[in-house]
Amino acid sequence: MATLPRGRHGLSRAEVAADQRERMFRALAAAMTERGYVATPVAEIIRRAGVSRETFYQHFGSKQECFIAAYAWATDALRTGFAAGIAGSGTPLDRFSDLLGRYLAALAEDPGRARLFLVEVYAAGPEVMRRRVEVQREAAAVLAEIFSADDAQAQFACEALLAAVVQMVTTRITLDEPASLAGLHRPLVALAASLFSS
Repeated sequence: MATLPRGRHGLSRAEVAADQRERMFRALAAAMTERGYVATPVAEIIRRAGVSRETFYQHFGSKQECFIAAYAWATDALRTGFAAGIAGSGTPLDRFSDLLGRYLAALAEDPGRARLFLVEVYAAGPEVMRRRVEVQREAAAVLAEIFSADDAQAQFACEALLAAVVQMVTTRITLDEPASLAGLHRPLVALAASLFSS
């Protein structure tokens, strides 16, 4: 993992801090891919990120606090794709197809971040799980907006579609098969078509 050059580098203090944080997030994701959340100590994050213990604790009070920040880092990247899906043009199914394609590509492109977001979150404690529930509610609201789900049945269909997407991508990330994610696109779009055909 690349580190900042020693000595003068012309970066502001904020830029240095942002670089350090991202390196620690990526180090956390990489370590958890190999060891899992529980078996990943702070010392391993520090070693992989190339930062000092003092630097780690300047940013985070604990491993869990680092994970919570890393979870936000992971979800912010996905929110960008969600925003594009809402703003897209075409039929609701076209917009869902585009959104799903962006989501699957983002996960496949960065499987360490995907594992943090989808798998290790279950081991990181109740505070992180509450945040996961909030993210899933946001995603369900995006689907409801795309499909104009204005009654209880349509909203339930959005939740069911989201649950199918999450379960299927989580399985493939757990099995370390990110290349297989693209193969989910066609059947999940077909599922959406069957749920919202009327």
